[in-house]
Amino acid sequence: MLMKKLHEMGVKSDHLYIAGIASIGLSFLSWLVSTRCEKAGLDRADRWGIFVGEWAPTFIALGNGLRTYEEEK
Repeated sequence: MLMKKLHEMGVKSDHLYIAGIASIGLSFLSWLVSTRCEKAGLDRADRWGIFVGEWAPTFIALGNGLRTYEEEK
């Protein structure tokens, strides 16, 4: 049902793969910016990096599911 809705909205599996790769880069960037610009310390920077980094597997898993749905169509 989710894959069908994403497909109807025009989302392609490649879009989700790109989002997964981008979130890996954003994870590193958010960690780096947090270490340089915040006085909260390394622990907080690590939490920012991990929080954003957890998006990547979700996007890639959705991309895999949508790829399967696209192949069936």
